[in-house]
Amino acid sequence: MQTIKAAVCRAFNEPLVIEDVLLAPPATGEVEVTLDAVAICHSDITFASGAWGGHLPAVYGHEAAGVITAIGDEAGGFKVGDPVVVTLIRACGSCPSCAGGQPTICETPYDTVKGPLQTVDGGPLDQAMACGAFAEKVVVSHRQIVKLPAEMPKDVASLLSCGVITGVGAAVNAAKLRPGQDVVVIGAGGVGLNAIQGARIAGARRIVAVDMTEEKLDIAMEFGATHGVLASQDKPWQAAYKALGGRGADAVLITVGAIPAYDQAPRYLGRGGRAIMIGMPHSGDMSSYEPVVLAALGQGMVGSKMGDVVIQRDIPWMIDLYEQGRLKLDELISGRWSLDQINEAIEDTKTGSAKRNVILFDRG
Repeated sequence: MQTIKAAVCRAFNEPLVIEDVLLAPPATGEVEVTLDAVAICHSDITFASGAWGGHLPAVYGHEAAGVITAIGDEAGGFKVGDPVVVTLIRACGSCPSCAGGQPTICETPYDTVKGPLQTVDGGPLDQAMACGAFAEKVVVSHRQIVKLPAEMPKDVASLLSCGVITGVGAAVNAAKLRPGQDVVVIGAGGVGLNAIQGARIAGARRIVAVDMTEEKLDIAMEFGATHGVLASQDKPWQAAYKALGGRGADAVLITVGAIPAYDQAPRYLGRGGRAIMIGMPHSGDMSSYEPVVLAALGQGMVGSKMGDVVIQRDIPWMIDLYEQGRLKLDELISGRWSLDQINEAIEDTKTGSAKRNVILFDRG
C-alpha cells in the first residue's frame, strides 16, 4: 500500500476533506495511473449530496487523465509511461451485455468498497464509480482506460471520460441520428453541449437547445445549435415546433436530471420520434406521461448510459474529431483549480454557469 492525497467525502452535503489515504498496487488486469487532471461532473456532486445513496467515506471523481505508473499482470498491452484517459466504465468484456457490444451496462458486479482504497487506519473507503479520481492516483481495470496521443493536454483529455462521450454518444449511438433529422436538446450544460455537438456531427438539420438562461442558449449556438428556446416560457415546446418548421423533433435528448424536463420531453416529439433519457434524477423521483399518446404516434423513450459507448472504439474517434477541429473540447473548460480548491470548484459548478471545472494535480 502507498499513501496518496485524496478529497474524501465523510458526510453527505458537507465539504470534501483533503487527507492521506492508502492505495493498493494494481492486481491482475489493473493499472495504476498517476493523474494530471480530473474534471468535476454533476454526478460527483449528486453522489456527494446523498441523493443516490452509497457508502461513506468515499472518494468521488471519474473524469480523469494521467500517465500509467504501474501495471499488474495481463494489463491489456498497456505499459508504464502510457498517457491515458480514465473512465468509470469497468466492463468485464465477457458477460452477455459486454459480448453484445454494450459494456456500459456490464452485468458483472464490482464491489467499490472492497476496491484498492483504504483509510490510513486500514478502514473501508469507497472507490466511487470504480474510479475514485479525486485523488493523486487511481488503480483501475485496464478496460477502463484508453491510450492518448502524447501531445494531447490532459485537462482537455479528461473531458472525454464522461461528459463528452455521454453527450456525443447519446446522439450518435442511442438516438442513432441520421443526416437531415431534427433534434431538441433539453439542457445546455456540459453534457447538453456535447449532445448538441453529437447531433451536429451526425448531420442533424435543425438542433434546438432548450435551457433556463439566455447565456447558456448563446453558448449552445457556438457548439452547433441552430435555435434556442427558453424553458421558462409558457409551453416552450410550441416555440420549438416553430423552430422545427411546424413539426416535432425526431429525437429529444434530455441531458438534465430535472423531473419537469422529463415530464415535458414527449411534448417536443414528432410522429415516430424518440426521447433519449440521459440526465439522472435523484433516486425515487418519478416522471409521468401519457402512454396512449406515445403508442398512437409510434414514439418511444430510450435510456442511455454513458452514451452507449465502446470506449476503445469511440474515444479514439472523438480524439480524431478534436484534432481535426470538428469537436470542441478546449472551449468546454470553464476553470482550472488545484486539489486544495476542490470545494470551491464544486460550489462554482453548482451555480450552473460552468461548463466543466477541472482539477489539476501538481506532480512537481
